[in-house]
Amino acid sequence: MEGPPFYPMRFEPIYQYRLWGGRRLASLLSTPLPDGESVGEAWVLSDREDHASIVADGPLKGRTLGHLLEEEPEHVLGKIAGHYTRFPLLLKFLDVSKELSVQVHPSDAYKELIPAGDTGKTEAWVVLGDGPDARIYAGLKPETTADVLRQAISNGTVASHLASFAPRIGDAVFIRAGTVHSLRNVVVFEVQENSDVTFRLYDWDHIDPKTGQRRPLQTDQAMACINFSQGVIGPVTPQVHETKPLPWEKLIHCDHFGVWRVSGEFPFVAGATGECRVMVCIEGRGELEHAGANYPFATGDVVLLPAVVGACRCRPNGTVTLLEISLPEISQP
Repeated sequence: MEGPPFYPMRFEPIYQYRLWGGRRLASLLSTPLPDGESVGEAWVLSDREDHASIVADGPLKGRTLGHLLEEEPEHVLGKIAGHYTRFPLLLKFLDVSKELSVQVHPSDAYKELIPAGDTGKTEAWVVLGDGPDARIYAGLKPETTADVLRQAISNGTVASHLASFAPRIGDAVFIRAGTVHSLRNVVVFEVQENSDVTFRLYDWDHIDPKTGQRRPLQTDQAMACINFSQGVIGPVTPQVHETKPLPWEKLIHCDHFGVWRVSGEFPFVAGATGECRVMVCIEGRGELEHAGANYPFATGDVVLLPAVVGACRCRPNGTVTLLEISLPEISQP
């Protein structure tokens, strides 16, 4: 027997305590934050055993993203279904009030450093909010060799070797696997490969108030997978992808995902026929039309458009800003 038909689906956010977190996600997402917690991350689309996204409403309410993929992989992922056993991306909102640890993620080339069932981790950020001392650290300064960085780790001067800039709201930053990075006093949307492999180089001498301890470092693993030729990373330059009826900006396009941004008050088409896309509302509210029904969304909502749903008509209620996320592109034989 066939289950209920697919439709544009919202998912419940999964809030995560982080010692560097804050309370700013309360103004971005409608689901209340846990009382008294420093919330650093809201996982808004996650297909991981320990943190499984649950459909928030509609006929499929209560089902997990993983279950939907297991039962109807082609309906969800379309032509790339045979290449993935789980959803290939992990989407989050981050509130980094204190400094994020100085860290690096491995690429798929370092299989010996990646747990079974996981992958490398390339990611990207879109800045949604900032504070007076906001900073993005991305890449190493040109003179930083492996020997120089090891010495800096031992004497606590890692920060002086990090390339950095003061972000502005709307900036998009692309962090390839192997890039040393950190954040301070920013709220960002993050899209990444579906991986949770992180190696810390330096943690700013933070002490976790829940444990009274410093968090462990993974210096050797981090050093092994750093791309020392990566160089300095700055904000990407958006490219105008389309102008009518609204301007679409291409922010990032890589082998693992694509990120576009659209903003305005006129109706437009979201998603793509026969492809799985994700719409992320970062400002305003509106509705998506599909099969004669309307599906409302508001700031902070993340809406999955399964491949079988395809493109939808989006009707903003006033001015709206959305990010559209595409999945990996697989070359067909």
